[in-house]
Amino acid sequence: MQVHQWLAQIVADEGVSCHFTLLGDANMYFADSLDALGVQSVHVRHEHCACSMAMSHARATGDLGFCSVTCGPGVTQLATALPAALRAKIPMVIFAGESPLEKAWYNQQLDQGPLVQSLGVEYVPIHTVEQITTKMREAFVKARLQQRPVVVGVPMDLQHKDWDGPKEYIPSLRVMPKQVPLHPAPSAVESAAQMIAAADKLILVAGRGVLRAGAAEACVALADKCGALLATTLPARGLFVNHPFDLGVAGGFSSEIAREKFAQADLVIAVGASLAQHTRDAGKLFGQAKVIQIDLSPEGINQGAVVADAFVQGDAAVSTSKITEAIEQKGTWRSDNLQHRIASSPSDSAKFVEDGYLDPRDVVMGLQDVLPKQWEMVNSSGHCSYFSAQMRGWAANNFHVIREFGAIGNGLSYAIGVAAARPDNTVVLIDGDGSLMMHAQELETIRRHGFKILICILNDGAYGSEIHKLRSEGLDDGGAQHGRGDLGAVARGFGLGGKVLTDLSDLQIELNAFAEGNQSVLWDFHVSDQIASPVMRRNHPAKSHG
Repeated sequence: MQVHQWLAQIVADEGVSCHFTLLGDANMYFADSLDALGVQSVHVRHEHCACSMAMSHARATGDLGFCSVTCGPGVTQLATALPAALRAKIPMVIFAGESPLEKAWYNQQLDQGPLVQSLGVEYVPIHTVEQITTKMREAFVKARLQQRPVVVGVPMDLQHKDWDGPKEYIPSLRVMPKQVPLHPAPSAVESAAQMIAAADKLILVAGRGVLRAGAAEACVALADKCGALLATTLPARGLFVNHPFDLGVAGGFSSEIAREKFAQADLVIAVGASLAQHTRDAGKLFGQAKVIQIDLSPEGINQGAVVADAFVQGDAAVSTSKITEAIEQKGTWRSDNLQHRIASSPSDSAKFVEDGYLDPRDVVMGLQDVLPKQWEMVNSSGHCSYFSAQMRGWAANNFHVIREFGAIGNGLSYAIGVAAARPDNTVVLIDGDGSLMMHAQELETIRRHGFKILICILNDGAYGSEIHKLRSEGLDDGGAQHGRGDLGAVARGFGLGGKVLTDLSDLQIELNAFAEGNQSVLWDFHVSDQIASPVMRRNHPAKSHG
């Protein structure tokens, strides 16, 4: 056995089921050894995309993501994906080959550790045979326990040395401390109960911590007892999908009625939510309300702001249940009229001059009407992401979004990662044209690996956020425009199905054809570039340029 085979055995024993990779001199022998052990490999066209696919695969499986890249330029290509994984708290191990230790010169040599560390991500170099087992296990422990990416660097010549060590490996899950639910302090529960008793208009906001703890039912029980309305952070959208008083997303993406109710609220109960700037809409969403934060590790200050007035440290399910037991049933601001408004009101009622192109709001509502709600829904980033975030009916388990670093260009990668994690289901991606064209080469990856993905592109012929920002400042937007073209033809060029859709009445027919077929299809919706999302209108109002 050689070292690269032992490294592969470690990864397989860690339970890694899918490996995203672009092969090079410093990782191809390792990747071949993984293949020999039956680990699925998805071979991609760009290293950034391998990392992004591993990110969404981790989110969709609820486990750790894994990818590998070669040395030098293979690592530098990760510079956008790694900060996104770190900020999104995604557990990942990235195997990075290093240039040979025993060569005086190598063309792709790079001091990779400082680069990775400058992105905030830990780099674990393994430069001796004796370090391999211990340091590999340590990387998996840190990734899983701390919910963060870890990059492991192994020189290519070290990988070809003989392995004479033990042939049995004890994986990280067997040595990690067992996680038990953290019970809140009784005094914190009592303080929260008193604040709830003193409030009249409450909203409970659930985040990903509720998903991880399986605390959705406990949150509903608390909200029902104190008469609170419900909402979620964007990554947890759909947690309360069937509840009549679910306001949807809390934050910059909130609907009109959600913003109205948050403005009236006098107490917000945040459960398993970090209360980042996006969730609070930089203080504009519920700045007048008192806030209770229930979290395993509340920090008090997040992204430069004090986020709560009171804290309950503990497991989301246990803490909410304890608070529910401590409060009395109280009056509510729920009503039949409010229930009707939540169900029927548009998320954005602004009027725009028609210019002959589709309204993106009509496109996503049309898709909402015809798409099966059990399919996987992938929400990308950029201007278009507001519109698709308003689609309702999908449970949180079938809704996938990673937006923490604000980078576009990841939609295809995230969709592929979900497709690999959920091979028995159909994946739908809604993305923008600018994002698609950043990594359109992964359309070929979709075809080659036989993934079935419905790719819906809201094509405004531009970088949407940028044109609206430029216009608000009275600046020339020509540099952010590139024309709509025919992205369906691009998809066909890669061997997939694709067409421009101009009539929304055809959606059901087109969906039936896609469902009956066996290949991925791209629908290119030519949408108006005059329709700015509410987020853009609030943050970048048109200025007077006299």
